[in-house]
Amino acid sequence: MSAIMKNRQGKLGGLSDRTSDIILVIISLLILIIVAYPLYYVLVASFSNPYDVYAGKTFILPSGFTFDGYKAVFADSSILSGYGNSILYTVLGTIYSVALLYLVAYPLSVSSLPGRKLISIFFVITMYFGGGLIPTYLIVKNTGLLQTIWAMFVPGGVAVGNAIICRNYFETSIPGSLKEAASIDGASHFRIFFSMIIPLSKPILSVMVIFSMVAYWNEWFTALIYLRGDQAPLPLVLRNVLIKSSTSAAQASMISGGYAELNKITEMIKFSSIIVAAAPMLVAYPFVQKYFEQGFMSGAVKG
Repeated sequence: MSAIMKNRQGKLGGLSDRTSDIILVIISLLILIIVAYPLYYVLVASFSNPYDVYAGKTFILPSGFTFDGYKAVFADSSILSGYGNSILYTVLGTIYSVALLYLVAYPLSVSSLPGRKLISIFFVITMYFGGGLIPTYLIVKNTGLLQTIWAMFVPGGVAVGNAIICRNYFETSIPGSLKEAASIDGASHFRIFFSMIIPLSKPILSVMVIFSMVAYWNEWFTALIYLRGDQAPLPLVLRNVLIKSSTSAAQASMISGGYAELNKITEMIKFSSIIVAAAPMLVAYPFVQKYFEQGFMSGAVKG
């Protein structure tokens, strides 16, 4: 009798598990659609006639298929230089920021560091209070970074939120016994850092790389303030292309028959610019997704 009851309970438990799995899958699919569809819609709209887009004719597939938006974007000769500048700033900035993150986060994870709590509080304060644009501009100017590529990443190389995630990862995911054993064997903090911490922290390293890459790839305001026109990254170049097209459309409004076509091109440029700017990061993310999820969860605050 007891075996029969256990068998029935097992069946009921299995049915409950399957039901919960189905519910979770449905919820996940709904979230995926909610998150992914806006980007897909922008992709479809970039190949569609903008008047069809505003008329609600574009939903799943492009309506009035055209490459005119992309042709208008790449017709500007500064697009390729913008791509090159963005790649340069992203590579250099990511290496610089991730290196600083490790140099900041690892010492803060060592419990024997003198003044550890005060230093941590000092870093956290900078998350909520800053000097503002004008003092920052004066610092950049007086240090000779103005109109140089170093202005893109040297002043704000350390993201405190990312440093806290790294510190938590070093504290919770790398056993202290390993560091103690290495220290007993005579390894210095530098040897432990380079030979043990870095190799064992590849998951959180990939997370920080992705965070930094996305931040530097999308950065345009810093370039607008500190760099010359020929040093502009891709987002700033696309912004200028859109402004020029909008200005041309506004000027054409005073000429009969010219406004409609220029306004059409302007609207197509809006959608195409988003895809052109987002495509590299969308292509790179799937290759590090596994490490991204693992590292982010490991670096989270544990209660």
